[in-house]
Amino acid sequence: MSASTAPLQAALEETVASGWCPGLVAGVRRRGETEVFATGALSFGDGAPMLDGTPFRIASLSKPIGGALALSLVADGTLSLDAPVTRWLPELADPRVLARPDAELSFAVPARRPITVRDLLTFTAGMGIDFAPTPYAEATRDFIWGPNPPAMGPDEYLARLGALPLAHQPGERWMYHACADVLSVLLARAADRPLGTVLEERITGPLGMASTGFPTGTEALPTVYEPSAAGLVEAASYREALAGPPVFPSLAGGLLSSVPDYLAFLAALADDSLLPPGLRRQMTSGQLTPGQRAGLAEMSGEDQSWGFMVAVQTGRGEPWSEPGMWGWAGGSGTSAAVYPDGDIGVVFTQRFLAGPADSFDYFWEPFGRVR
Repeated sequence: MSASTAPLQAALEETVASGWCPGLVAGVRRRGETEVFATGALSFGDGAPMLDGTPFRIASLSKPIGGALALSLVADGTLSLDAPVTRWLPELADPRVLARPDAELSFAVPARRPITVRDLLTFTAGMGIDFAPTPYAEATRDFIWGPNPPAMGPDEYLARLGALPLAHQPGERWMYHACADVLSVLLARAADRPLGTVLEERITGPLGMASTGFPTGTEALPTVYEPSAAGLVEAASYREALAGPPVFPSLAGGLLSSVPDYLAFLAALADDSLLPPGLRRQMTSGQLTPGQRAGLAEMSGEDQSWGFMVAVQTGRGEPWSEPGMWGWAGGSGTSAAVYPDGDIGVVFTQRFLAGPADSFDYFWEPFGRVR
């Protein structure tokens, strides 16, 4: 890295030397100049070095790519933001909604309106992870919770989800995660192509993102770890879930990518070379009403809103953040964001976040200092 980013390089090397993770790759675009930095190894006790182009499981950083892919179909008229999704997802026709979020599943009423494409993109379709101990949470825990892509095909997933009531009325409240999996099915059906093909045709191929896509089983991926009482241990179930071609291609959390690829993706978005500027502005600006934001605030605090599959900073937030900044993070230890002036930061590790209190301050604080 250049002299101006030396504090960032030193902080990343110190993070790896401390044993926080075996290795990481970070990239920045600063005043139009892009740099990528790799340090450490693919796993503890493994001499194979981390490289600039090492592919990672990027978990929920798949979501912004899914948002951009959906908007590419909006741009060409294949999709409309306010179209009911039942044209492509008949499993979600005539949904019923819990009379209250903690009600038994049988205590449901008709939805006031259909679910739309916009609802999926803004995570306000009424479905998702319920962190409270409710009957809905129990009914969905084995197939919409956690970092692993669904362990079933898209048709079975939609059938199971469609058999359940919604937790909230469409458009009422933000709920995390499940809308991105539902959107994954919708995009493949709307384009009448396998989702990986649609992604390659519209995003990864045009941008030269050769390391980005669904796993094939041939990739040399870093070992993924999770904190435990005994220290860091390998997250075996997550490794296995992304060890080969998926039964459910998930834009909620199923993609692989590299830091140079993800930098190229965010730069193309920020520079309006991937989507029409009007759609990109919608994607990266807050789309939630105060009532809808209540669900997001429970998870991310009061200083964020949600655009289309991406978080948007609306308040001051962390010392290194700025209103208008947009991006997201992945539970497997990935984080990426774009500042209002077009500067970009990306950091990939394979250390699972232990919870909401975990952060990427070791990257963002020195990156912010050199801005």
